[in-house]
Amino acid sequence: MAILKAFKGLRPRTDLATQVASRPYDVLNSEEARKESEGNPYSLLHIIKPEIAFEATMDEHAPEVYDKAVEKFKDFQQNGWLEQDKEDKLYIYAQTMNGRTQYGIVGCAAVDDYMNGVIKKHELTRADKEEDRMKHVRNTQANMEPVFFSYPAVNSIDAFVEKFVANHKPVYDFVAEDGFGHHFWVIDKPEDIQFITKEFAKVPNTYIADGHHRTAAAALVGKEMREKNPNHTGEEEYNFFLAVHFPDNQLKIIDYNRVVKDLNGMATTQFLDLLKTKFDFVDSSNEVLEPQKLHQFSMYIEGKWYRFDAKPEMCNDDDPIQGLDVTILSDHILNPVLGIKDLRRDKRIDFVGGIRGLKELSRRVDSNEVKVAFALYPVSMKQLINIADTDNIMPPKTTWFEPKLRSGLVVHKLQ
Repeated sequence: MAILKAFKGLRPRTDLATQVASRPYDVLNSEEARKESEGNPYSLLHIIKPEIAFEATMDEHAPEVYDKAVEKFKDFQQNGWLEQDKEDKLYIYAQTMNGRTQYGIVGCAAVDDYMNGVIKKHELTRADKEEDRMKHVRNTQANMEPVFFSYPAVNSIDAFVEKFVANHKPVYDFVAEDGFGHHFWVIDKPEDIQFITKEFAKVPNTYIADGHHRTAAAALVGKEMREKNPNHTGEEEYNFFLAVHFPDNQLKIIDYNRVVKDLNGMATTQFLDLLKTKFDFVDSSNEVLEPQKLHQFSMYIEGKWYRFDAKPEMCNDDDPIQGLDVTILSDHILNPVLGIKDLRRDKRIDFVGGIRGLKELSRRVDSNEVKVAFALYPVSMKQLINIADTDNIMPPKTTWFEPKLRSGLVVHKLQ
């Protein structure tokens, strides 16, 4: 059963929350982070993207870069920009996008739960990215950013959260520059904390929605610290890491689409004729056509949108991976027709998050950046959980969660 632990959160002063809160480290490159934090000394980007303090030529993995993260973290605390709660607490973090709000419980997940498979994953991680975040955690001795978890909804927790937010004002409440709302409450009554942690213990598994590298890094550093401590008890803070847990029935995965630079030597008419022998074409238009259901695809090429369905024999919904639309697209178009066999390394394909809208696909084709674009129906939480439960791994660039968690609303110290 899953563990949820209260902790003494390190949080921004109320008047600084909007300035401290930042986008996650992995959605910005160094130059974007440099621009976004310009003129704002309070931004958490100074800690989670510490290379921005150096010239652009600096290696972002150099030892002095991680040292800078430590220096900035100390500054934030000494200046009173981040203040630590005196007692263990849980928190509620809600996000609003397009009029829809999702409510997560902020608490610590257990390193043991990651190691023994109670926390389930659906993506592969890269050793270099793990090591980068491990160095950051080792040096700062903190989980600066939360990971994004989901869990099978528990009615009693949902009811508690609904009642709590109705009767308490959030301590932080703002709309970020991207238009998404962020709302944060503190749960400080011991009886409330005990109730939630007891109810959460009924959850059999939690699922990493976003943040596989941060999760792995946090768990591995925790494991390292316990192995180095001859007096280890299992109660130390390094046995736990920062996570926001959202019920699965509140989350919505956004489509993750594909664009391809060329038609592998074919003319457009030849390519279309070939696809029409493979798929059932539904309609075409000069206006954007969006997939309306599972196993339906949209395609934009030479100024026109097409919508088509996979044939029944292509769709093995009994298999968690073979039933994914990204797999069907790869198995029947990208690989055999366009010659794209390795989604991770082939430079002829690129991926476009659905948050940008389908007009971004047509823009890239019309600008001659790419030749053809494919829009996919979003993966469901049911599909994600099924893949994780069966110990399968999603193909690259399959899920896109939005809004992203803002970093800096609460930090977890390991000591």
